[in-house]
Amino acid sequence: MIKRTIQQNVENALFKGKIVIIYGARRVGKTTLVKEIIKKYPENSAYFNCDEPDVRDSLQEKSSTQIKSFLGNSKLIIIDEAQRIKNIGLTLKIIVDNFPETQIIATGSSSFELSNKISEPLTGRTYEFYLYSFSLEELRSKYSKIEMRRLLEERMVFGMYPDIVTNVSGAKKNLSSLARSYAYKDILQYQNIKNPDVLEKLLQALALQVGNEVSYNELASMVGVNKNTVENYVRILEQAFIIFRLNPFSRNLRNELKKLRKIYFYDTGIRNALINNLNPLNLRADVGALWENFMIAERFKSLNNHEINARGYFWRTQQKQEIDYLEDSQGKISGFELKWKKNKFKIPKVFSEAYSDSEVKLINRDNYEEFVF
Repeated sequence: MIKRTIQQNVENALFKGKIVIIYGARRVGKTTLVKEIIKKYPENSAYFNCDEPDVRDSLQEKSSTQIKSFLGNSKLIIIDEAQRIKNIGLTLKIIVDNFPETQIIATGSSSFELSNKISEPLTGRTYEFYLYSFSLEELRSKYSKIEMRRLLEERMVFGMYPDIVTNVSGAKKNLSSLARSYAYKDILQYQNIKNPDVLEKLLQALALQVGNEVSYNELASMVGVNKNTVENYVRILEQAFIIFRLNPFSRNLRNELKKLRKIYFYDTGIRNALINNLNPLNLRADVGALWENFMIAERFKSLNNHEINARGYFWRTQQKQEIDYLEDSQGKISGFELKWKKNKFKIPKVFSEAYSDSEVKLINRDNYEEFVF
C-alpha cells in the first residue's frame, strides 16, 4: 500500500462539524483512500457507492427521516461518486444541519458537477481536498532514491495512475483503456457533449502542443469548431482533472506575453496514450516537452498535497526569451527552467533586470527532487 499524502490532512478535518469533499479524476485512488480512512472506524462507519442505482434512489430528494433511516447510526459515512446524486448539495445540507454528530466524506470525479451542486447549499460547511494520481514523493515511500531515478523514464512515459504504477505488465493495455474511456466518462455523461470525436481531436491537439503557447483560434481551426466551443471544452477538461492551464506572468513590461496560455496534462501517461506514443525516451522527439509537463504536474501535486498556496505561470517575451515555470508564493517570485539533460541555462537579462529579487534554478534529472519533494 502506498499511503497518500493528503490522508492525514483529511483525517485532521474529520468531526469538526463540516462535510469533507474529496475531488479527483476517476481511478486516481479516491475509493482506496476513503476505505483506508474508514479502517480506523471499523465499528462505526459505512460506505455507499453512488454508481449503484439503489444508493442513488435512497439519497435523492429525501426527507431527513428517510435519509437517517438509510444511513443508520454510523458516525462516519462515505458517499463515493456523489456527483451521481441529483441535488446532492441539498442532501448533504440536510445531513450536516440535522445530524451534526455524523461525519460525511463525499468524493466526486467531476469538480464541475459536484462543486456546482454543493456550492450554494453548503456555503461555509465544507472542507475540500483534491486527490491526483500518485506523486513522485508518494512513490519514494516504496522505492529508494536510486530506484526512483531509474523509474523516472518509465513514469514519464506511462504516467502515475495507481493501476499503471502497480501493474507494470499490463500498463500499455490499461493506459489505453484509461485514456479512452475513463477520461471521457463523466464529461460525456454530464456535459451533454454529443460529439466525442471533437473532444478527442481537441485532446490530441493539446497533447501535441504541450510546452508551447496555445491559441484557441488555432485549435478551433485544427479541430473544426468555433473558438467558444474550444474554450468551453478546455474548461470542462480542466474540471474533469485531465488538463490544467498556465497563464503568462506579466508585471506589464511592454514586451511580455499577456494573452496566450500553455496547457499541460495532469498525467503524462494519459497524454502519451492519446497520441499513441508510448515509446521509450531514446525513440522520442518530445523528451523536452514531456519532462516539462511531468515536472510541472508533479510540482502542482506537491503544492496541493502539502496545502501550499502558490500560483504557477510561465514567462516569455515577444523576442522568445523564456522561463518554463514561475511561481508566485506570497509575493515572492521563483523561476525554474526544466531540462531533461544537464543543459546550461542563462537567465534572460530582461528578466533579471525586471525581477531582480527573483531566483531562477535549472531543474534536470539530477536535482529534480528539490523541485517536487
